[in-house]
Amino acid sequence: MTGEYRPTVALFYCQNIPQSSEDHRRVLEKKYGQSMRLFPIPCSGRLEPIHLLRALEEFAEAAYVVTCPEGACRYLEGNRRAMKRVQRTQDIISSIGLEKERVGIIIESSEAPEPLGQLAERLLERALKLAPSPVLKGAMTTKEHPSP
Repeated sequence: MTGEYRPTVALFYCQNIPQSSEDHRRVLEKKYGQSMRLFPIPCSGRLEPIHLLRALEEFAEAAYVVTCPEGACRYLEGNRRAMKRVQRTQDIISSIGLEKERVGIIIESSEAPEPLGQLAERLLERALKLAPSPVLKGAMTTKEHPSP
């Protein structure tokens, strides 16, 4: 082990964005290994703050959501709901002392949608700027030294 910091990112994404098929997901998982956990969702509006918080608590340094373009959601306002829920999650983690940048959202552009692979690369770069999560460090200590 080289000791190089490799964050784990939880990426929740709308299944209607470009290159979000099951085959593309497998390619990305193979490329990024444990650094990227991908979660396809039928609509980003179905995502709740608890999903993002659990990812941060259990395995991820950062959790991001990628939605379809605003106004192009097939469920009408799923991406707007997702934006409000991400903001709520940012407020929650900020109130407990974590950087709000650990959670984010990208709303795809209808003019020039970005493929999932490019988005994943960009979000992993964003996560590299964060320090290792103190939440995960505490969780590992607890697991290593269970209380009696």
